[in-house]
This record gives sequence, C-alpha cells and structure tokens, in this order.
Amino acid sequence: MSKNITLATRKSPLAVIQTQLACDYLKEKLPEYDFSMLKLSTTGDKRRSWSLETEGGKGLFTKELEMALNEGRADLAVHSAKDLPMELGSGLTLAGYLSRADALDVFVMREGCSDIKTIATSSPRRRVQVGLLHPRINWIEIRGNVETRLDKIASGEADATILAAAGLNRLSIDSWPGLIFKPYTIRELVPAAGQGAIALECREGDAPQYQAVLDEITDRAVSIERYLIGELGGGCHSAHAAYFLADILYVYHENHGFNQYDFVDLDDAEIKIRLREIVNELKDS
Repeated sequence: MSKNITLATRKSPLAVIQTQLACDYLKEKLPEYDFSMLKLSTTGDKRRSWSLETEGGKGLFTKELEMALNEGRADLAVHSAKDLPMELGSGLTLAGYLSRADALDVFVMREGCSDIKTIATSSPRRRVQVGLLHPRINWIEIRGNVETRLDKIASGEADATILAAAGLNRLSIDSWPGLIFKPYTIRELVPAAGQGAIALECREGDAPQYQAVLDEITDRAVSIERYLIGELGGGCHSAHAAYFLADILYVYHENHGFNQYDFVDLDDAEIKIRLREIVNELKDS
C-alpha cells in the first residue's frame, strides 16, 4: 500500500468532522502514513426531496463511497455505523470502529411549545418508540443536515425532532436559539444498531492492517447489535433497535417492545449461542 491513505466521506459537515476524527486517530496509530479525504455526494445527499422511508433503500448513503474503494480512488470509507447496510459491497469489509461516542437520542423541541403536536423524523425506529410516549402525535418527515433540521424546528416547521447525541456533540452543539434539548434514556428510546460509532470500511485484503489499531470494545458491541438486527430482518424501514452496553443488550422489537438481556461473563462462543436464542425467542414468540 502507498504511503498515502485516502478516506472517502460524504460532504456533509458532520461526515467531514467524523472523517477528520478518523484521520487524526489513524495518524496517531499509523504515523508512517499520510492521510487525505475524498469528499463525495451520495444518492441520499443528492435526492433531498425523496422520502427516505418510501424511496430509500440499501446503500443510500454508502454506495458512492464503496465505489471509490472498489475503483481504488480511496483506501477507507468513513460511515456513521447506523447508516451501514447489513450487507456490504462485494470485496469489502468493515475494518472496525473508532471508540464509540454517546449512542443515545435527544428530543429537540421549540422553546415555549407546551403542547407538542407535530414531530419531524424520517426514522421508523424513532417514530414507533416515541409514539408510545406521545400517542397522538402527527408525524412528518424532515431532511437536511443537523443545522438545517434545527433551523426548521426553530422556525416552526414542526414542534420537535429527534437527533443523535453523538452528532450534536461532534458538531459542538449543546444549545440552539429557540430550542430545548432533552436526552432520552435507553428505556424510552433504544438506539439504532451502531449509533454513536464511526465505522471504517475497506477492501478485504487491507483489513488486517487497520483492525489491529481500531477499538475492540466498540467492535464487539456493534457486531452484536448488527448481528441481531440482521437476523431479525431489520433495516431502514424497520423499528427494531439494539444497543449493547456494559454486557447488557437492550432491544426494542416492533412486536415485543422493550427487553434487555444479560451477557455478563460470556465468552465469544457463549455470546453466539445467546444471540441465536434471543433471535429465536423474538421470531417465534
């Protein structure tokens, strides 16, 4: 491999910040290499008028980055792990993850709005779970980067929205004119598989070089989450959710609601058995 490693990224402000975090981390671990970014527009970025629920599909925010890997224009692709399809492109694999940030969600509402009637989100996961807390809410979709969404809520396009804490933190946003931020608990809103984690994807043959320097704890947690959601048939159109923290797996299933499972003192083989038992339980009951 050459002495320069190119990281493919979306052009959004958050994606660029996440890629810079990856560059900084890898530069510390692999000081013999130089790092550069390849900024790309994905289908999801270009089709801003699309409904992500009805028009979205596999690889909406990842396909162009994977093409850059396969064509040799990039060596790594940087993704928000929650946006990754369960199946990656041919010849590609996950090298691993940076250390995970706060994986929870944040409720963002207009200041002075005492009666929440409309919440804007494109996520079935958020809509179904938050709908249990606000059963008479009118749901609308919202598109755009984080700052755009905050401006839309502040201007009255909707009374509230839901955003990932990790994205807000990486953008150094802890307040916004006219808005109030209220974090959810895990029991109120189970995060999406991989939420809060920055994933690095590469060609299969290059993976060993990166795997050795990436975060093992995050890799274990997100791998468990992605396995469960993949086996349950979850994806961008599903409300299924999974979050693994401190040897506890928190799960929201559309038909069975909230559950948590203890993984304390289980080795790798026992974890696989436990996951298969959970999948069978949720599928069969």
